[in-house]
Amino acid sequence: MDLRKLKTLIDLVSESNVSELEITEPEGKVRIVKGGGTMVQYVAQQPSPAMPVPAMPAAPEAVPDAAPVGHTVKSPMVGTFYRSASPGAKSFVAVGDTIKAGETLCIIEAMKILNEIEADVSGTVAQILCENGQAVEYGQPLFVLV
Repeated sequence: MDLRKLKTLIDLVSESNVSELEITEPEGKVRIVKGGGTMVQYVAQQPSPAMPVPAMPAAPEAVPDAAPVGHTVKSPMVGTFYRSASPGAKSFVAVGDTIKAGETLCIIEAMKILNEIEADVSGTVAQILCENGQAVEYGQPLFVLV
């Protein structure tokens, strides 16, 4: 989908009372959801049945990880995870830091907008589950607080 067309659709949803918009075109499907921040999801159409799809090798059996103990802070949007405000700057938090509710944990960049992600509870940072510059999905665990 053309980037200008996508930006226009996002602007229309942002400025209207519409909370969700989904459009299907030959090249893919776009879903725009307005909430705390506007989330955009683009799904490319599947190849037609006439086109062969290469088989993927079977994945080895994964050993399930132990569920993290504590409060999990999840990503409220799709974007890019950053631990600091700018390259080379000190990280907002590190493992072992004691934080208060409302304190900035990281930034998620979505569509050139930097969104500060704040702790919703007070506690100690037990785990940081993402790498700096990593793409994150909506609902993906970012931090574990105890």
